[in-house]
Amino acid sequence: MADRVTVIGWDGSPLTAAARSALGAATLVAGAAHHLALPEVPPGAEAVRLGSVALAARRIAGHRGTAVVLADGDPAFFGVVRTLRAPEFGLEVEVVPAVSSVAAAFARAGMPWDDALVVVAHRRTLRRAVNVCRAHTKVAVLTSPGAGPAELGLLMEGVHRTFVICEELGTEREQVTVVTSDKAADHTWRDPNVVIVVGGTGAVADGPGWIAGRDPGAGPRGWTLPAESYGGLVGEGELEPLRAAQLARLGPRVGDLMWDIGCGSGAFATEAARAGAGVIAVDSDPRACGHTESNARTFGVQLQVVQGAAPHVLENLPEPDVVRVGGGGAAVVSAVADRRPQRIVTHAATRDAAELIGRDLTEHGYEVECALLQSVELDTRAWTEKERSVAFLLSGVLPERTT
Repeated sequence: MADRVTVIGWDGSPLTAAARSALGAATLVAGAAHHLALPEVPPGAEAVRLGSVALAARRIAGHRGTAVVLADGDPAFFGVVRTLRAPEFGLEVEVVPAVSSVAAAFARAGMPWDDALVVVAHRRTLRRAVNVCRAHTKVAVLTSPGAGPAELGLLMEGVHRTFVICEELGTEREQVTVVTSDKAADHTWRDPNVVIVVGGTGAVADGPGWIAGRDPGAGPRGWTLPAESYGGLVGEGELEPLRAAQLARLGPRVGDLMWDIGCGSGAFATEAARAGAGVIAVDSDPRACGHTESNARTFGVQLQVVQGAAPHVLENLPEPDVVRVGGGGAAVVSAVADRRPQRIVTHAATRDAAELIGRDLTEHGYEVECALLQSVELDTRAWTEKERSVAFLLSGVLPERTT
């Protein structure tokens, strides 16, 4: 095993004395091509081109001597340090950090970033990164080949954002470009790059924050707020007890894309967006679309409203993770199930309608639960009944995709 392993971050500025000292004593140096070309790298040291970090870690673990790993920015922030410290390699490392590429990108843009979310986009995580950009007003995306600015722009169709694209930070070829998201696919971008995605209608912070990223305490306390919070316009299928039960079963979260079909007042869509999910709210009624947009603005959340009749309007929407069907019945639920979201919730007014929907979900491979949900609202001044609602609550979960 290597006698000593030092991980050095590089941001284009001159290396610190600690970094130069570690490099001078190295018998093995691992890094990208531009790292290995640095004049401080000892000519007699074994050079390992850093492609797969895991392969390099195995080589370092078997090396007898002093090893140095060079990486861009802060190697402890979405960097190589996590892999090198994995139990299978048994490496203890010292870290000499540099300015992270995210911090450098925001510095080039002249923007604060304590209120930004940071996501990593690989081919397998690109869709989730896009969903975060849909749901939040300031996001930094650490990209990778095949999951870069062009791919981000293509998948954000219908959502307007501004991209600040920072290519090859810290090098002589560094370039910062500002484009709208719909134009990002018209260019070829150099790797590595960081994309700052900004825009939307969120409220601007009026003072210093207390937590990095999205403030989880923003907005009114509580979930499934009463109808008055949404202008008193909620329909029968949007009443608070049903909304609460559906929200609990659906569990929308950061990185998800949720469809709300038959969004009505937008109460459910707004609450899912408050949970951090990307939301597409669908309704055939232009008044419902207007109410949804208005409520989203009131609560400072980001969502996309699509006017059209389901199931036809769903054909060109991006793939959902979870779906609430607030209207349309069995035909719409069946069309949604064809798209294979992880979870589906809906409701029915009668047992026969619930059974029809439940059978269809089962035939699509979903595990189905159904409950008769009855709520009675009481006037606490006289303890008399004010309103009674009854609905069959249905939820479907794909067994192979339970998370």
